[in-house]
Amino acid sequence: MSGPLDGVRVVELGAIGPAPFAGMMLADLGAEVINVGRLDDDGMTAVTHRVLLRGRRFVHLDLRHPAGAEVVRDLVGDADVFTEGFRPGVAERLGVGPDDLLEINPRLVYGRMTGWGQDGPRAADAGHDLGYLALSGALAPSVGDGGRPVAPLNMLGDFGGGGMLLAVGVLGALFSAQRTGEGQVVDASILDGTALLTAMHQSMLASGMWQQPPGGNLFDGGAPFYRVYRTADDKWLSVGAIEPKFYAALLDGLGVDADPAEQFDQTHWPELRVTFATRIAAHTRDEWVDVFAGRDACVVPVLDPDEAAADPHVIAREVYVDRGGIRHPAPAPRFSETRTELPEESPDDETAEVLGEFGYTHSDIRRLEDAGVIAAATGQDHHPHGE
Repeated sequence: MSGPLDGVRVVELGAIGPAPFAGMMLADLGAEVINVGRLDDDGMTAVTHRVLLRGRRFVHLDLRHPAGAEVVRDLVGDADVFTEGFRPGVAERLGVGPDDLLEINPRLVYGRMTGWGQDGPRAADAGHDLGYLALSGALAPSVGDGGRPVAPLNMLGDFGGGGMLLAVGVLGALFSAQRTGEGQVVDASILDGTALLTAMHQSMLASGMWQQPPGGNLFDGGAPFYRVYRTADDKWLSVGAIEPKFYAALLDGLGVDADPAEQFDQTHWPELRVTFATRIAAHTRDEWVDVFAGRDACVVPVLDPDEAAADPHVIAREVYVDRGGIRHPAPAPRFSETRTELPEESPDDETAEVLGEFGYTHSDIRRLEDAGVIAAATGQDHHPHGE
């Protein structure tokens, strides 16, 4: 068995963060992903993105050279998906924009990953995860001590609102292209995707359930039963007992005498936060884990990455997989009839081999080397078909 995207070919231009994450997801699902990286790459992306770049075949080109763009167009001729993470207009200037590639391959799904989107006043601006969270309205409600907004690493914007949105968009457009024979452009922006992730929060705002200042509401640490508490050993315990039956189990486990019927009466929340904090601080994290074992109270220890990898449930599910001393999150989701195994590692550079498979002769590759489009050493150990 192979992944559900077996037989799908993806060509992705080298990028950082969300676009490679989308490519990783597609590779995990069984797609063949050819990564076209920069010829002058300093190597830092390969270090910081080693997990994100799994499951690829790597080609390195000088895209600023017209012949480099021509190689990309050749690769795309038989591809199903193409992705890029440039600012708006850059791909067009390089000769690999949607019009260029859809003319060659009308059924192509052209995925575009940006921070702000392809249009709008900020479209050409630089940006990073934190700014997209800030402008979308997702950052302000995420507060820490003193009401300071705290970014949830770069998972919410770059990867949840960005890369995963691109992957979903590509899959939707791919399904359409297979039915109609017509490709299209997928405009995925981190701003749009992050806003999409606020759907439940928007409902709570509209219903009046979220009306207190930051830090005083249900999911922002205001609710004593949905909060993280420090333990006696300077570790942390997460408490997420929203439903009444879980809240009752929480009170019982903590030994707190409070009326379960007053759970959502916010006038009691400040006092209960202090009570819960005092009780939890009296014992270690693992002692509380033992107390709540078998209770449906939604109390879970906060684990660091090494502890998480050693957790019995995480091990049983094989949530993480070790490869060459690097911890990889396993492909997700899982399928009943097709496999989503961790893709094999690929050599750093297969430029000549890939081009040979696309019909480039030894002489063609030599001309690209001489023109500086590909590295001179690339073609020396490979022998594509014919001259």
